[in-house]
Amino acid sequence: MNPQFFKRSALTRQIGGFRKEFLWVGMFSMIANVLMLAPTIYMLQLYGRVMKSGSEMTLFLVTLFLLLFFAVTACAEWLRSRLLVRVGVRLDEALSSLVFNASFEDCLSRSRHKADEAFQDLTTLRQFMTANGIIAFFDTPWTPVYIAVIFLLSPFLGWISVVFALIQLAVTWQSNRISVREIESAAEAGAGSYRYVQSKLRMIEPLYAMGMQGNLRRRWLRLHDASLLKSSVALDRQHRQQALAKFVRYSMQSLTLGAGAFLVIEGKLSAGSMIAANVLMSRALQPLDLVVATWKPFVQARVAFLRIERLLEKFSDSGLRSEHDQEPLGEIRLNGLTARVAGRTKPVLNDLHALFPAGKITVILGPSGSGKSTLARCVLGVWPDKEGDVLLDGDPIESWERKELGPHVGYLPQDIELFDGSIAENIARFGELDSPKIIEAATRTGIHEMILRFPHGYDTRIGEDGGLLSAGQRQRLGLARAMYGNPKILVLDEPNANLDDAGERALLQALRELRAAGKTVILITHRPGVIAVADLLALMQAGKIVQCGPRDEVIASLRNESTKASVVPAE
Repeated sequence: MNPQFFKRSALTRQIGGFRKEFLWVGMFSMIANVLMLAPTIYMLQLYGRVMKSGSEMTLFLVTLFLLLFFAVTACAEWLRSRLLVRVGVRLDEALSSLVFNASFEDCLSRSRHKADEAFQDLTTLRQFMTANGIIAFFDTPWTPVYIAVIFLLSPFLGWISVVFALIQLAVTWQSNRISVREIESAAEAGAGSYRYVQSKLRMIEPLYAMGMQGNLRRRWLRLHDASLLKSSVALDRQHRQQALAKFVRYSMQSLTLGAGAFLVIEGKLSAGSMIAANVLMSRALQPLDLVVATWKPFVQARVAFLRIERLLEKFSDSGLRSEHDQEPLGEIRLNGLTARVAGRTKPVLNDLHALFPAGKITVILGPSGSGKSTLARCVLGVWPDKEGDVLLDGDPIESWERKELGPHVGYLPQDIELFDGSIAENIARFGELDSPKIIEAATRTGIHEMILRFPHGYDTRIGEDGGLLSAGQRQRLGLARAMYGNPKILVLDEPNANLDDAGERALLQALRELRAAGKTVILITHRPGVIAVADLLALMQAGKIVQCGPRDEVIASLRNESTKASVVPAE
């Protein structure tokens, strides 16, 4: 990865903001590792001074200093761990909003279809930074220091330690080269199996009613078995690498002790130095052994880091700038609008040109598949793959900051999406609960009395996706949400599809009030009842607007065409 990427990386900049904390972690690591030389010095003092002098006071003082050093070491390691935990929490706090916004933009662009992956990656990264893997990163640089001390005791044992450390590094590198792809593949397979189940649980009622669970279970079992196979292969290889690393480490410690015993027999080394060198060798190889043991979390953290990196690089600046400081007037113009969808060569919308004046009600008609719902999404600026322009008051819709534009926009999608919470929270768009505005929106759509009949009124919780409500109730509640706060622009996609006669009368009355208040309304429908309140009609066919103009003119044109088509020339 080139230095320029890291220079502009939002994630790297956030991590770089903790330089001071990492320096303190490095300082505590230095204290802990330097003081871990105390057992070596203690042994040398026991064999070289205490046992020769037979002084109990010297033994007491040396032991007291050793315990003091151990206490300082424990304190340094505790402070290091505590600081890393705080860094992890603060990093999560710093990144959570960025990741939240970027993941929403990513999901809206339909580029990955894995909305929860970014949050899992952030958790993986935070957990790695507070676990043993990051500690091994700070301890590993001290391996040469311990080997250097061994050189002071015996150059012969020092060179043996260098050889053993290189072997341990080779084992670690081999573990990385062999296992990294398998670990990543197993993690991806497991996530795919999990996502498959979650997506099907969202449609549990039709699955159960039509007896589809058996068929879907068989498909899931194939995914699950493949995930288990990849996971078992990766774990088996990882355990083999760990076993090999332990074999190498234990063998090295024993061989170091044997080599030291040989030097003692030859009279070139004292018994205390022999034991001290063995302890130092064990300490030198311990961080490398920890690297092997924590390799899987490291690989997972690395993958999570790179995914968050790419996500923030692509979306971190989305919606953070605005060129507007006033509320919109509501005029919408289409200039050469073309919308595409992945997997289709023919565009869904093809070179649309139209003007939807501010303060007018435009009704869009057309057969299924003509692109009406796609047009609604393009008008709102939520369709990812489009060409041409959607202008709001003469400026591209993308130039408006979503946080500022959102309160001035009401949207009722064809598939009503409500959220787990109270009726009041759903109407208020999960913002601050303003009771007069909530009641006004509910009254305007004719559901105020219906809500009061619920056990807890506006505080009634509706469950995930509004599962406790009927289709008509969900639609009217979604319409109330769209009208909450008297937005300037409303885009309503089939608002009367599930309404009864009373609901449609309430809708027509609400539309008349919106027109009187000067609101811009774009309404998509198959039912002719709402045409009566339309100012303009737009007819769509095969992704194009074939007619658009004042209601009476378009209706008259259609009648003329119908009359001409019904006349059969005489032979």
